[in-house]
Amino acid sequence: MPAWLLYTFVTVILVLSFTALFFFTVTRGALILRAVMPGKPDDADHVYPIYSNMRLIRMIDFQPIIAAILLFQYDRLVSAITAGLLKTNLRGKNVLITSCAFGNVIPRVVTAAVDAGARRVLIADIIKNELDHAQSKLLAYPGKIQFLEENATAMKQADASVDANVIFFLLHELPHHLKGQALKEAGRVLTPGGKLYLAEFHRPDLWVLRALSWTYFKVFEPLGLALWDSHDPLKQLEAMGGFTCERRTVFFGNFQVIVATKNAA
Repeated sequence: MPAWLLYTFVTVILVLSFTALFFFTVTRGALILRAVMPGKPDDADHVYPIYSNMRLIRMIDFQPIIAAILLFQYDRLVSAITAGLLKTNLRGKNVLITSCAFGNVIPRVVTAAVDAGARRVLIADIIKNELDHAQSKLLAYPGKIQFLEENATAMKQADASVDANVIFFLLHELPHHLKGQALKEAGRVLTPGGKLYLAEFHRPDLWVLRALSWTYFKVFEPLGLALWDSHDPLKQLEAMGGFTCERRTVFFGNFQVIVATKNAA
């Protein structure tokens, strides 16, 4: 083997190893350490430092990185949500984004909602740093956006107060007992006829992708595997009742977008 090829191979292995170690440290590794540390339990104990530490947020929230994490399906998933919003008459109505997310999803959702006539867009997150970071991306809409430091599993919004609710890759990070609670809250705040747009991981159809995804979740985000079966969000929404649901999967079933319409009373 030529020396340059060997050096290239070793360099790639080292970069991938250090990258994996870094992400483990700021995701599951941090939660493991947090669980054994003394202190009073907090509602945000399940949140990875990568989503709460402002330095880490700014370091990781780079569109090519986020696109790569979602196997370059990010734009496709966001487009499925914004297309739905643009087809909806939101004139004079409120739109909620439950939990901030990296990348350009929030600016794109806000733009789509405003273009569809929304009176106000509410952005809620349990972490203030996430809200501050999201605000830095939304300077073009003064007076249209309200930032709320709230828990997705115990929202302060009134019943039937929003006409669309967007949840982008939140459920896989929540402890299992909170996944259903977040969905109940998402449905509670929707008006009859309102729509919940939910993007998440899904059980891949191809065994190769399934094996890789299973390994990824086991190492980095073990709470996400339940979305494949016991905590499938579509099944949970249907079990709650009062919704008409549609699911679209992309990239050989690796990701999903669910649109759940709240039935009229």
